[in-house]
Amino acid sequence: MSESMSMDQKQSGVELDLSNLHSADPKLFGEERILPYFAKMRAEQPVHYCSDSPYGPYWSVSRYADIKATDQDHVNFSSDAIFGGVQIDDAIVGDVNSDFFVKSFITMDAPDHSSQRKAVSKIVAPGSLMNFESLIRERTTKLLDTLPVGETFDWVETVSIELTTMMLATLFDFPFEDRSKLTRWSDVTTAEPGSKIVASAEERVAELMECLLYFKRLKEERKDGPPAFDLVTMLAQDAATADQPDSNFLGNLLLLIVGGNDTTRNTMSASVNAFHQFPKQFAKLRENPDLLNNAISEIIRWQTPLSHMRRTVLNDTHIGEQAVKKGDKIVMWYYSGNRDERMFENADSIDITRTNARNNISFGFGVHRCLGMRLAEMQMRVLWQEIMTRWQRIEIVGEVVRVESNFINGYESMPVRIVA
Repeated sequence: MSESMSMDQKQSGVELDLSNLHSADPKLFGEERILPYFAKMRAEQPVHYCSDSPYGPYWSVSRYADIKATDQDHVNFSSDAIFGGVQIDDAIVGDVNSDFFVKSFITMDAPDHSSQRKAVSKIVAPGSLMNFESLIRERTTKLLDTLPVGETFDWVETVSIELTTMMLATLFDFPFEDRSKLTRWSDVTTAEPGSKIVASAEERVAELMECLLYFKRLKEERKDGPPAFDLVTMLAQDAATADQPDSNFLGNLLLLIVGGNDTTRNTMSASVNAFHQFPKQFAKLRENPDLLNNAISEIIRWQTPLSHMRRTVLNDTHIGEQAVKKGDKIVMWYYSGNRDERMFENADSIDITRTNARNNISFGFGVHRCLGMRLAEMQMRVLWQEIMTRWQRIEIVGEVVRVESNFINGYESMPVRIVA
């Protein structure tokens, strides 16, 4: 047995039972109980079958190498919405025969995926990112300077949500006074009916239709206007997306909203949590600020803002040594892959000098690799550069409440106090 497998066995705990495990139970994530199960799965059943769940039967892929191989295999594994898309819950995209069926470029296979992704990709090209940095810094400094030093406040609501929502409004050239709608639509998009976010499937659909109507108005205003550097204009004027049906337009909007909001905002919160739990790492960063870029990659690995991505098997094949059949649902647990000791030594700990931190699986692999990853890293870098010029540290001073979701690995609230 390898040293890494021994570590997984040590972490897994003998009291955990995999026989009837439903690893996608949102409560395991909201209550922060999922990681020991992932460790035991990696050690004993790296491709684990759940025969009965609210989402139907599914396979869980928990090791880094198996996740990477599956994520890059677009011949045998599909992301297409007609099979259920990229989340374990098929209801997120709706039924292809219903009035509500949402399809985006992340829930398309080649060749349709590439042309629609290309329509908006230039907004995060290297030159574009350079243009955004000064705006990000201006907003970040302005917000940080308003924070109540020495007093308790909610970091999630006050900082993480506000900074990411302002950036999202800029990307869409969305009316700034209505930007809170973007946060709400992002939450509703990934919420399961019956959660704290939406009471029912009908309520969820109704709110997302409001989102569609709002953006259709913006699209109509911009489709024949001058070229502009915002996502709505790009979707309205590019040949691949200009005349797409409402289901595709809404799908692409929601993908860009969630991708530009949830992932960054939860990593901003996670960074405070990480340095609170590992204060020696923050001290090391203060001594050597040149480690900041690597520290951000390490926090993104440790946090894993999206816990999973789903695929559907197109042809009978294998994942590792496990046979899977056409039509099977495959859940790639990025959260588990980023804690795999075979890839990352002492994976449950933050190490800002980790040499392979950038090999984290948080942004996926292959054609569906996250479009906005460099923008997210930039926002994180600017945030911590500005924090370190102002204050000694940020302390968590109360209970951290996590999002109850098997998809968004996030934070509802985080009470903090700034030490000047």
